[in-house]
Amino acid sequence: MLEMAVIYLAAAIIAVPIAKRVGLGSVLGYLLAGILIGPFLLGLVGDQTDVMHFAEFGVVMMLFLVGLELQPSRLWKLRHSIIGLGGLQVVVTTIIISAACYLVFSLAWQTSLAIGLMLALSSTAIVLQTLNEKGWIKQEAGQNSFSVLLFQDIAVIPILALVPLLAFSDNITASGSHGNLIEHFPVYIQTAISVGVIAAIILAGKYVSAPLFRYIAETRLRELFTVFALFLVIVIAVIMQKIGLSPALGTFLAGVVLAESEFRHELEVDIEPFKGLLLGLFFITVGASIDFPLLFDELGLVTLLVVSLIVIKAAVLFCLATLFKMAKKQKLLFTLALAQGGEFAFVLLSLTSTLQILTPEQSKITTLVVAISMLMAPVLLIIYEKILDKEQEHDREFDKPEDIEATKSVIIAGYGRFGQIVGRLLSSQGYHLSILDHSPSQIEMLKRFGNKVFYGDAARKDLLEASGAKEAQLLVIAIDDADKIIEIALLAQKHYPNLQIVARAIDRHHAYELLRIGVKAIKRETFESALELGISALELLGNSPEDSKRAGKLFSDHDKESMHVLSEVWGDDHSYGVAVKQRMELLQQVLISDKEDQSKMQTCQKSKEAN
Repeated sequence: MLEMAVIYLAAAIIAVPIAKRVGLGSVLGYLLAGILIGPFLLGLVGDQTDVMHFAEFGVVMMLFLVGLELQPSRLWKLRHSIIGLGGLQVVVTTIIISAACYLVFSLAWQTSLAIGLMLALSSTAIVLQTLNEKGWIKQEAGQNSFSVLLFQDIAVIPILALVPLLAFSDNITASGSHGNLIEHFPVYIQTAISVGVIAAIILAGKYVSAPLFRYIAETRLRELFTVFALFLVIVIAVIMQKIGLSPALGTFLAGVVLAESEFRHELEVDIEPFKGLLLGLFFITVGASIDFPLLFDELGLVTLLVVSLIVIKAAVLFCLATLFKMAKKQKLLFTLALAQGGEFAFVLLSLTSTLQILTPEQSKITTLVVAISMLMAPVLLIIYEKILDKEQEHDREFDKPEDIEATKSVIIAGYGRFGQIVGRLLSSQGYHLSILDHSPSQIEMLKRFGNKVFYGDAARKDLLEASGAKEAQLLVIAIDDADKIIEIALLAQKHYPNLQIVARAIDRHHAYELLRIGVKAIKRETFESALELGISALELLGNSPEDSKRAGKLFSDHDKESMHVLSEVWGDDHSYGVAVKQRMELLQQVLISDKEDQSKMQTCQKSKEAN
């Protein structure tokens, strides 16, 4: 076992840095390392089945960390893309692939449907790892890809329940228990137990885990905190597995519940190294499991199947991206990100082989198709990055903390069209600025005009601190990424409580989020200009300048008050709708009342002048 661990580590140390250096990414590096040490090249390792089962904990930990990034309110925001986009992708892809297997290859309908279900799933591990590495996870395509992958992970549960029903009648008894402790109970009892376990995970995460983490944190033993975090993830994964549910789903739910905990960042830091190690091991096992003799014997068939799988999934994804009105570049990224098979296909293949729904040869061919398509996934994203995505802004390294000029006055994060206006005003009043921006092209342009701007991400604590966050009076967050603004604000609030924050709000809903996390000074980027235009419109319609400005001020004051009221109910569609209607009626009453008051004042004024 120790010898095998040394082989894995050596392969990763050699292959991954080389792959990263030539622009292939770490995922493809791990896959190539697996191919190199696999039984069909150097032959340093043998069958990977047992190792892969262990390495799948990397996927479990990754979804726990993803859950930590998603507050329930944000998850609720994604509900339409999770159910709509994710549901349509799984259903439509399953139907097309199943129909192709049945009509083109004349497979039994049970076999065709089983293959369709397993090939409809994409690789959560590869896609999220690559999107995070490239910094695309916060983009529209990244968020939609995450939604689809989340639905797929949830869909594994009913798929695992459905697959045994596809077994041919004389093979039903061939099913093994697979460690499922509740499979002998009636379906309604299994359902009740499953729902009860999921509810228990949510409640325990909210009311038990947080106090325990707080108690452990008070001991100031960092290693004990790490051990408990790992224990929590493993226990949830094992419990979910024992009742026949997806371990990844259980840990994801636990992560979501703990997303609002004050220990969220510490959990991320503690779990991240283990996740990275196990995910790397998982990718190596996928590479090592590729059956090259079978590939060479059936090269034409396997190539046709891999290309067909990628083309079918890409076509479905592109149509859905068009239906959901994604931007052109985001549409391409979304399409290429998910056009491959996934790790859960190996779990389903194991089950279908046991039930003899697929023959041994069909299982081997399907395994090969899934593994090669997963190998192609990072390549497709590299093609997008190098050819389709022209902006290579992340190639340059951030400025070093020691090179950043600190300030005791104002830090500005983001110096585009919004940040420059704020910066010029403050600078003209004599305030010293320390400016961070994450766009190399923007920085080069600004420096040509004599501006001193540093290249860095204000969401990184070391760079924010190097700008003077400990002593500065004010932080202006003026970047154009809604999620990044929230991230920076939370970081500053946690580590620099004396630092006042002024934040740019991308839209009304983003303003609600900022208000909810305690940022009081916010400005919506289009509100003031739209209000000024509205006042000009009133004047052109025949209203006096004084009346128009007064109406604009009343509207502005009412809107600011409404922002705080509506932020409290945002997320609850019914309550929000009722509150919006009430606020609109109140605004109408305020404006009518003001108009009547002005009319009375004018009448009194004329009466006095007449007398």
